[in-house]
Amino acid sequence: MTQPITLITGASAGLGAEFARQLAGRGERLVLVARRKERLEALAAEIGNARAVALDLGEPGAADRLLADIEAHGERVAMLVNNAGFGLWGRFAELDPDRQRAMIDLNCGALVELSHAVLPAMVERGAGAILNIASTAAFQPGPGMAVYFATKAFVLSFSEALHEEVAKSGVRVTALCPGPTRTEFGAVAGFKGKGAFDRLSARSEDVVAIGLQALDKGRAVAIPGLVNKAGAQAHRFMPRWLLLKIAGSIKL
Repeated sequence: MTQPITLITGASAGLGAEFARQLAGRGERLVLVARRKERLEALAAEIGNARAVALDLGEPGAADRLLADIEAHGERVAMLVNNAGFGLWGRFAELDPDRQRAMIDLNCGALVELSHAVLPAMVERGAGAILNIASTAAFQPGPGMAVYFATKAFVLSFSEALHEEVAKSGVRVTALCPGPTRTEFGAVAGFKGKGAFDRLSARSEDVVAIGLQALDKGRAVAIPGLVNKAGAQAHRFMPRWLLLKIAGSIKL
């Protein structure tokens, strides 16, 4: 017999850490994955009933090593929260190409690998859940964050397709699309000063609660906040060229 666990990636800070706290509060057994070992282990000790795995999921073969570790501990993934990812702010031509490729590998590649690793067994059991963290960035182009916005468009499209593919199997797949949120994201991405991102940021506690509620209800997409919902539908009410100009004018 294997022990069911919830696997949370990017769990050492921000939304990942909040997912860990809220899911631990439900009494779930957690496996927490991130690069920063000390922070991860501190979180696992704080919440209890959790095991920390320090791993960079952007590295080749990392997903396979993680799943082998889970199997070796007699665990099986009942829920997967694909939260690991990062963004970069700046003009595409001026940003480090290796760093941009690493963003694609983590935001998209690792997410797909882990989803494929756990989904067949979920379908066979007729139970399971995958929550992929996308963004309101998924709904429009992002001048100044061109690759990041494109990765989140991929995550949204991928998640919606999986949701439909497994709709009758008992497995739930949801894409959570938060707008600006109070986490370390802006500092990592390279935002400078106080701008629109800071003014519009939501609490991570609220974003996580909305995402888990949507997953529980079997919704394909969750967008926290009325402003974010309206923004995600902007492409329906204005021409794409105008949307592109507006997006490019926002100062973060």
